[in-house]
Amino acid sequence: MSLTKTWRTSLAVRTGLVGALTSAVCLTSFGYAAQREDTPAPAADSGPATTEEHGKMKKKEAAPFTDATAGSCLNWSVAEDGSVSDFAQAPCEGDHRFEVSARQDLGTYPSSEFGDAAAPPDLTRQAQLRSELCYNPTLRYLDGRFDPSGRYSIASILPPADAWAAGDRTMLCGLQSTDATGTPEVTHGTVGSQDQARVTQPGQCVSVNASNSLGVVDCGEDHQLETTSVVNLLETFPEGVPSVEDQDKHLREACTKAAEDYLGGPENLEKTTLQIYWGSIPSESWIGGSHSVNCSLISAHGESGFNSLRGSATGEFTINGAPPTPEEHPEAANPAPAPAADPATNPAAGAPAAEGTPQ
Repeated sequence: MSLTKTWRTSLAVRTGLVGALTSAVCLTSFGYAAQREDTPAPAADSGPATTEEHGKMKKKEAAPFTDATAGSCLNWSVAEDGSVSDFAQAPCEGDHRFEVSARQDLGTYPSSEFGDAAAPPDLTRQAQLRSELCYNPTLRYLDGRFDPSGRYSIASILPPADAWAAGDRTMLCGLQSTDATGTPEVTHGTVGSQDQARVTQPGQCVSVNASNSLGVVDCGEDHQLETTSVVNLLETFPEGVPSVEDQDKHLREACTKAAEDYLGGPENLEKTTLQIYWGSIPSESWIGGSHSVNCSLISAHGESGFNSLRGSATGEFTINGAPPTPEEHPEAANPAPAPAADPATNPAAGAPAAEGTPQ
């Protein structure tokens, strides 16, 4: 099998699953679907709701459950049962799960909705409040640099139950990165200083389910992609948004070299019978702050599907349950591309960045 043919056919047929790539990204175009709908803080010592003043009972203003403001970062511990503890502010350069972009007071809403006796908003209303009160302030906080298809999502935090009951109506807006279950991950650094691309790391294997959602799995399980490298395209294209053609021109060489290095040489790559695949970044994601893509290995099933791999290509592995057979692998086979990363189901380590349509 010609290695030149490998990348040429990979590039030629990447258009075969562009529809799947696009639909997977659009599932979470605003970054809401993956996140846990409410990120509760632990119980706060809010004090009584009323106090006596001059012989009369007067409502006491509730103490907010946190004094965090825009630019603050928050961290907490999550137990196996999902309960939250140790909720506190943390340095943004260190471990944290949430970066505050705005602080809102739901008490300014009509008292009929969030009055003294009102229950906390349900999940549907929380999503509406995030859209109404968090989206635009967060964009301003980031100076417009946000990729809704990238690693981070816009989220909100409401007071814990006892603080809400005592009258605290604080809502924090902010940014977080979530795993496949929607649990906020530990991150480091401010979002504005990060590459927002959603990528997997070399050696990780990625499965594609029936709805074209991606998830990192153990390489011993069935999967469709194996990551060989992460390429930061900003280093190659520092002057502005590169065209898909320019990205492809650079990545066909970079990803071929990455695959050879990953497997220990071009001969080992040829023996696997796998094809090289790389992503590309659409202009809106580039402008929003995503600049990295994955190089991966795949086994194409015609022009519109994927064979199942089990085991890492660095050792013994199977394709649809059988070991690779180089002599039976036609040189002109057309490999299909992988679907784009779905932030809604992205696991802790992330998934391939959103793919563009090659021209």
